[in-house]
Amino acid sequence: MILLLCLTTSSLALMSLAHAESGLASYYGYGKAAKNGELTCAHKTRPFGSVLKVSYSGRTIQCRVNDRGPFIRGRIVDLSVPAARALGMMSAGVVRVSVE
Repeated sequence: MILLLCLTTSSLALMSLAHAESGLASYYGYGKAAKNGELTCAHKTRPFGSVLKVSYSGRTIQCRVNDRGPFIRGRIVDLSVPAARALGMMSAGVVRVSVE
């Protein structure tokens, strides 16, 4: 994540530029349960609680990081089953996604 300090006429604002990635995503049916059907995911470095935009095949979802992983080489994110279902990747299992 890149942080920029911007000086405006009346205040100092801190802006964050999202770090975009693309790579393989899979899904998991174990781990920490989400509340109220929330879409969640596991990421190696993004902070817990941060919200990621994950895109695949014309669909985009927002999911909250609540776990670490994936631990398989070449994968950049693991999605919960509800998140994978919302993204439309259940039958494929592993797909190439874009993450912001």
